[in-house]
Amino acid sequence: VQLQASGGGLVQAGGSLRLSCVISGSTTSLNPIGWYRQVPGKQREPFVSISIGGVPNYGDSVKGRFTISREGAKNVVYLQMNSLKPEDTDVYYCNSIPPLTDWGQGTLVTVSS
Repeated sequence: VQLQASGGGLVQAGGSLRLSCVISGSTTSLNPIGWYRQVPGKQREPFVSISIGGVPNYGDSVKGRFTISREGAKNVVYLQMNSLKPEDTDVYYCNSIPPLTDWGQGTLVTVSS
């Protein structure tokens, strides 16, 4: 199973981006799927996740601004990011929770002030 994130870019503060996570291979063992960011001095941590049944879970830092969703076929997970802040700047990864060893390349989100 491989997960590949895409959709990052440069955006001004207050802007929006939509990230995509394409899951290839069997998805039955991937529950839930999370989006991760690199916390300085720590390992990557999930800040939002969605179960195979479509139930989302948001961290406090993104609640009300970000929306995670899962395509009906369950092989693509989206992250709609609105009201972006400079502190959202990071490389974003998608992975299962707990994560697989293969993280993929991630996608860079840069929010300018």
